[in-house]
Order: sequence, then C-alpha cells, then structure tokens
Amino acid sequence: MIRTVTQQDAESICEVYNYYVENTAISFEENAISTDEMKNRIAQVSADYPWLVYEEKGEVRAYAYACLWKTRSAYRFTLESTIYMSPLVKGKGVGTQLYQKLFEVIDESFVRSVMAVIALPNEASIGLHEKMGFEKVAHFKEVGFKNDQWIDVGYWQRIK
Repeated sequence: MIRTVTQQDAESICEVYNYYVENTAISFEENAISTDEMKNRIAQVSADYPWLVYEEKGEVRAYAYACLWKTRSAYRFTLESTIYMSPLVKGKGVGTQLYQKLFEVIDESFVRSVMAVIALPNEASIGLHEKMGFEKVAHFKEVGFKNDQWIDVGYWQRIK
C-alpha cells in the first residue's frame, strides 16, 4: 500500500534510512538519525511537498519524497526527489510504484523539473531514475568522503 506519510511513520522510516547511513556511502550522513529528527524532517518537507510511504504488513518498507532543490527564488519550479527502500523490498518494483505515485502528484503541480542526486556507483538507483525519465546531466568527482573513500556524485534530471 502506498500512502501519505504521517508522524507515526518516523521510527520505521529511520530503520529504512539508517541502514544506508550506517552501512553504505549512498547517504552522505555519517550518523544514524533519531526518530525525533526524522519527525522534524517529515514535518518540514510534508508541509509543502509530497512524501509517500510504501507499507507492507503494517511496516513502512520504503519512502519517497520531493522537496525544494535550491532556496533561491528562481529555482522554485525545480524539486529534488529522494527514495529509500528496505533491502526486504529491493528489486520487487516498489521503487517504480512509489515514484509513479510521487510523479503523479508532482506533475499536477507547478513543477517543471525534478533533480536526483546519486552517490556513485549505484546502478540500482541509476536504473530506477532512468526508467522514470531522468537523464544524467552532471558528474562531480570526489565530492564526498565516507567510509574512508572518496565518493563521486551524479545529477539526474527529469523535465516535465
């Protein structure tokens, strides 16, 4: 089931997200996020932008949201999308379902462009984004440092 996020989802979302924080270089955060911090993030993002969760057996297994890409006024028609999935649902089409719903909402709005920021390498994320109509528009070398390694970042863009 895909639905809009609630504050009660914060703990489950932390479980999904903190897996990536603690075990991968996909998230550039280096410390696990608390439930209270996630509640703050949910409140801030969902006040103005869509945040969806995929629920399975009463547990949030994945989530996707969009938020403002940059704060300067001229960027107001561009959002950044984010998606994270529990390893329990990866490869089962959940990301596609979540993004389809998210982009249905976004495409009905004022938004012209959606950006995705992907730590590289990450073939699964690249594949999902390109399947959803994104194309690579930039590559930044060694802009992140985590887990004793330099990490490249790519930007993908989807224009309505």
